[in-house]
Amino acid sequence: MKSNNETIQRAELHRKIWAIADNVRGAVDGWDFKQYILGILFYRFISENITAYFNNTEHEAGDLSFNYEEISDEEAIQYFKSGTVEEKGFFILPSQLFANVVKTARTNENLNIDLANIFRGIEASAVGSQSEEDIKGLFEDVDTTNNRLGATVSEKNNRLTSILEGINEINFGNFEDNEIDAFGDAYEYLISNYASNAGKSGGEFFTPQTVSKLLARLVMEGKESINKVYEKKIPYIVQLNIVNGLFQAFCK
Repeated sequence: MKSNNETIQRAELHRKIWAIADNVRGAVDGWDFKQYILGILFYRFISENITAYFNNTEHEAGDLSFNYEEISDEEAIQYFKSGTVEEKGFFILPSQLFANVVKTARTNENLNIDLANIFRGIEASAVGSQSEEDIKGLFEDVDTTNNRLGATVSEKNNRLTSILEGINEINFGNFEDNEIDAFGDAYEYLISNYASNAGKSGGEFFTPQTVSKLLARLVMEGKESINKVYEKKIPYIVQLNIVNGLFQAFCK
């Protein structure tokens, strides 16, 4: 059953990524396009992770109707921000969550600027904490104001909306329940489709999933938590590939 589920989830991921690529084809170079896919996929991931964290806490306390996505930013700052960065490594306001941003993306005339501010806000939430170096520059390759997305703000927003909505439609349930390494698999898929066209070798840019999982298991042996696992001199998104599924790097 696990093997069948992995096959289904992987096929769904690849199909959706290719559908998003079709929507923005000709506007964003394939090699640049992968950064937007992986960055926004990770944005959805940490949004759902922190939402589940708060929801589970409140549900266990007896408030079964609580949903972090639905409260105000003011409430979040007053009741939920304190201690969260120390526990999770970052903090995201309800208005900044992927689920809330994608709802209004199609009509948001300031989408590209809002996303840029959100990404900076997530990184800034860790300043002064132990996780600052882990979070610093997390979204630096996802430049939502770059002309690669379009010459006008409207063109940028249309393409960003296509990416957001496409990623939103990937039906994996809870990310923590996935049986595939979503980020590592997405990276390998994008590498295989775009590396040759960009004159690059896939081996220069990622660690195969089998090796990544083995490394993660080895460093976690006998430990309940770790700060980070990474390879030197490789893009940040590859670091996520190595620790995906464990959440120790950014989603403790």
